[in-house]
Order: sequence, then C-alpha cells, then structure tokens
Amino acid sequence: MKLIWALIRRDLRLATRQGGGAGTAIGFFVTVIVLLPLGLGPDQALLQRIAPGALWIALLLSVLLSAERIFQSDYEDGSLDAMALGVVPLELVVLAKASAHWLTTALPLAIAAPLFGFLINLDPEAIPPLSLAMILGSLFLSLLAALGAAITVALRRGGLLVSLLILPFYVPCLIFGVAASSNSELIGPSLLILTALVLASLVLVPVAAAAALRAYLK
Repeated sequence: MKLIWALIRRDLRLATRQGGGAGTAIGFFVTVIVLLPLGLGPDQALLQRIAPGALWIALLLSVLLSAERIFQSDYEDGSLDAMALGVVPLELVVLAKASAHWLTTALPLAIAAPLFGFLINLDPEAIPPLSLAMILGSLFLSLLAALGAAITVALRRGGLLVSLLILPFYVPCLIFGVAASSNSELIGPSLLILTALVLASLVLVPVAAAAALRAYLK
C-alpha cells in the first residue's frame, strides 16, 4: 500500500507542477457552462430543465480532454517500463494513476459543478443528489479514461481515438448519472445502479488496462 500511495503522490506532484491536463479540463468545463446560456437564450425554465444534463456532459468531455495524459509521459520517458517490472502489480499501478487523475481533474470538477450550475439556473434542491452522483460518476469516468489511455498509449496524438473508443461506455454512466441528479430522493435506484457501475469498473478496468499496457511493453 505504501508503494501505491507513493505512486499517487508522485502523479499528484507532477500534475501540480505541469498543470496542463487538469488546467485545460477545468478551463474547458468553465467555458462550456459560461457559453451555454448565451447559446440557448434567456429562457430560465429551459435552462433549469437541462442543467443537470448539461453539467454531466461538460464533466464527461472535460475528463476525455485530459485522458491522453494519464500514461503518455511515463511511456515516453521509460517510467512505465520500470513500473511494469516493479514489485507492484501493473493492475494496481493503473488503479493508482486513475486515482491520481480523478483527484486532480474529475473530482474537483464534480465538486465545483453545482456552483457553476447557478450560471444555468440549476434548481437548488437538485444540488445534494447532483453532487453525490457526480462525485461517484467522476470516478467511473476517470477509470474508463485510464482504459482508453492504456489502449492508445503508444499512439501519438491519440486523444481523439481515446474519445472514440471509450465514449460508448460512458453512455450508461451519463444516463443513470443524469437520472440520479434529477431525482428528488438523495439515494434512489439510479444512484444504486451508478454505484454498481463504479464498483464493476474498479474490478474490471485495471485488469483490462494492464493487459493493454503489457501488449505495448513487450
């Protein structure tokens, strides 16, 4: 566990120093939310109705925007080869790097989303279920982003390919995440299904991503 935490701390320090991926994702998220009311017009009822879905789409696209960077720098400088040969299983390395991406990019956006929601007339009563659903769903988004990044790690400028590969898998999260965010109850069936998706991805994604990385590192 100490080695896993060391990997996470290392990625957090690198993300803080470099700042490119997380900063771009946050800037993109803010831009989408600020420009949306300008495009849709001053209809407050319409904005309130689409606010949860708009926040989820902005979160999803922002996470996709930074997905390519999860393994890219480590692959290029040889750090990934050292990690694969180390004592920590590659599956746990994948989980650590996905966790670091979640902590630096997806989680801050999920926490800040309800605050930006006031720009698009988000119903205040929707804030508790929206916050809970987005914090849970953001972990799912980061895990799948890690899978896409692992599959395309050896491809230059593979960001678009990452999006094409994993975007279909984001659809269930988007559907149940929006449903959970729009629910009057804090914990409902949609949130439970979303939780099941997160738990399944915690088990399956590290295995699949590690297999993809081993295929490139042979």
